[in-house]
Amino acid sequence: MIQPRLSSVIERRLLVNYRVTPDAAARLLPAGLRPQLVRGHAVAGICLLRLGSARPTWAPSPVGLRSENAAHRISVEWDGPDGVETGVYITRRDTGSRINSWAGGRVFPGEHGRADFTVHETPDEVRVALATRDGEIRVDVTAEVTDELRGSELFTDLQEASDFFRAGARGLSPTASGRRLDAMELETDAWQVAAGRIRTARSSFFDDPDRFPPGTATLDSVLVMRDVAARWRPLPARPMARR
Repeated sequence: MIQPRLSSVIERRLLVNYRVTPDAAARLLPAGLRPQLVRGHAVAGICLLRLGSARPTWAPSPVGLRSENAAHRISVEWDGPDGVETGVYITRRDTGSRINSWAGGRVFPGEHGRADFTVHETPDEVRVALATRDGEIRVDVTAEVTDELRGSELFTDLQEASDFFRAGARGLSPTASGRRLDAMELETDAWQVAAGRIRTARSSFFDDPDRFPPGTATLDSVLVMRDVAARWRPLPARPMARR
């Protein structure tokens, strides 16, 4: 099946970032991928994304769909034919949309689980909570929008953080079969992020001591995107090699 490019509006995107020890991050990656390090740390996190007007690029915006979505991700690099390439490995995707759950991995790359979302948002503050239907993941994040990035040990300022995540626009996610990695790339001519401050953050993924022993995953920072027109380009799937 030829998968279409999708157009959308990123109505809201929270990038909740953790500093992770390289060994802890590497244990979660398939062969061929390695953690991308920033100041000696691996970068992992949760992308909490509300998409609006999502549709094939040839379709008019009124027919587009709106959905809440979440992706647990690790920034990675790998050796490509022309040198080192970068992106994110998405350990799992979840969505509040029945259509996204059905279409992911069929109409567009990326298989999605189902989750129930609770969202409260003002111009200055965002709270996103979710619980997956399989009971595996619970997230509850509240963040304030601020004028500059403070307290991060990964990034010296907002511009450095913005440049890092813009360069990691390709997402790779495993399929249920375990035989391939679906791939998709975010494209936008209107990239912009704002700094945030985390008021509270809980994540059963990053707080799990079996996955991340104490001291191996530390909350670092949050970035906020709003009202950014974006396209999503399917990329060829990659075989998923075992370690």
